[in-house]
Amino acid sequence: MRPYEVVVIIDAGLEEDGIRAIVDRATELIGARGGQVMRVDRWGKRRFAYELRHRWEGYYVLIEASTEPPVIAELDRMLGLADDVIRHKVIRLPDTARRSRPARASAGEHPTPAGYRQRTDER
Repeated sequence: MRPYEVVVIIDAGLEEDGIRAIVDRATELIGARGGQVMRVDRWGKRRFAYELRHRWEGYYVLIEASTEPPVIAELDRMLGLADDVIRHKVIRLPDTARRSRPARASAGEHPTPAGYRQRTDER
């Protein structure tokens, strides 16, 4: 399974139930096909920098999921066909996002960037 982020901009004129229905349909599609939804972050209404589909506001939702590429292709198709979805963007996260971060250096130690010599004299 691969990690993805999906940003969906929904028509801000929709009722809360309509917005919830679109988000639930997207998360259920991922879950029903063996994927896992890690997080759904509702950013709320935001004003656009320019007009999109004759609208100046949209309701933003971020979905983080881990699933297979055919499931994301189906989700992309579903969101593209939905009339109340103004825009959406699917981003595949790099594989390094799943790995744990390297341990931090202890206090007083600073990591040396590759290609640089470490100073040996103390001032």
